[in-house]
Amino acid sequence: MLTECPVSTADGVKAADVAWASKAALRDLGNRACFPRAPELCVEILSPGDTDAALQEKVALYFDAGAVEVWLCDLTGEMRFLAAASGQPLERSRLCPAFPQQVEPR
Repeated sequence: MLTECPVSTADGVKAADVAWASKAALRDLGNRACFPRAPELCVEILSPGDTDAALQEKVALYFDAGAVEVWLCDLTGEMRFLAAASGQPLERSRLCPAFPQQVEPR
């Protein structure tokens, strides 16, 4: 699990709030200040100032950089899971199907 994970994208460096990469992907990505491609999973925790347009752009940039899934956590703790293949919402994550659809907000 990585926090504030810097990812090089087509629109410069973006920092996923949380990210996960398999051991194999971490070996490939190496120990760098900024990953040259996205880990398999990038998570964005939404804030009141986030716009839908900015969020959609960030999701697209993570997918373009190689993310397999992007998860979005809203202010109420509701999770949305998106897959790179379709960009459409999934009922559950394919990478971690046991992850809850609702988390306790802080």
